Amino acid sequence: MGIRQYKPTSPGRRGGSVSDFSECTYPKVNRPEKSLLVPRKKKGGRNNQGIVTARFRGGGHKQMYRLIDFKRKKDGVAGTVQSIEYDPCRSARIALLQYEDGEKAYILAPEGLKQGDRVYSGEAAEPRVGNCLPLRKVPLGMTIHNVELQPGRGGQLCRAAGMSAVLTAREADWAQITLPSGEVRRVHVNCRATIGTIGNADHMNISLGKAGRKRWKGRKPHNRGTSQNPVNHPMGGGEGRTAGGRHPCSPTGVLSKGGKTRKNRKPSNSAIIRRRHPGPHYAKGGW
Repeated sequence: MGIRQYKPTSPGRRGGSVSDFSECTYPKVNRPEKSLLVPRKKKGGRNNQGIVTARFRGGGHKQMYRLIDFKRKKDGVAGTVQSIEYDPCRSARIALLQYEDGEKAYILAPEGLKQGDRVYSGEAAEPRVGNCLPLRKVPLGMTIHNVELQPGRGGQLCRAAGMSAVLTAREADWAQITLPSGEVRRVHVNCRATIGTIGNADHMNISLGKAGRKRWKGRKPHNRGTSQNPVNHPMGGGEGRTAGGRHPCSPTGVLSKGGKTRKNRKPSNSAIIRRRHPGPHYAKGGW
């Protein structure tokens, strides 16, 4: 796993870099399991009424979505890793499993998992990399990923490249985990998690090099509020370049710096033991 630089034949090549795909079983060939592919329809940031609800989305290369097994409910059946593959829909690598009964499934590939390894799910599984266990069976201090928030719902936490949480404590029916953001949260001990850290940690160090690669990902140019007309943005308008005339905000007037965006009455607030550390823009002592 590493990053590869191109010869500087153009400004985009000079500043850009790509993954070397060394952890993939077939680094120069993309041949996914066809039975686990479904078309991914593009929405361009629009909802079911055709209104843009997520700005600066559109275009992008055509993708086929890989069906990932986030639940890992095949208990007691060994799954052999057939290949480690690239997934265009996520930053992490994925692993193709072939179970003993012939079924195939994709899982998120943790660091250290290789072709030919065998992984298991369920309470009887050993706490080894790639195995999925309930939190009550995971030893304290282990790194985990693909953590469930509700038993049986499937993993929702720590699914991006290089991510992992740490199981720090367990008491009665609740386990305490520390997330990559620094937030400490309690989760029911019947929730499942996979042992290890998600692979492809160098993903964060890749430089796109040119605007076109961003367009291939389906991201359109992000224009500032001060560069727009007053009918489009509260910070728009004015003769020449302006500073905005007010605190930074969204097109609907919601302040973008210093405010909390989490709902005060969200049901899962009670599960947060310690909040994550605020961003660098937040004033000291104000959290």
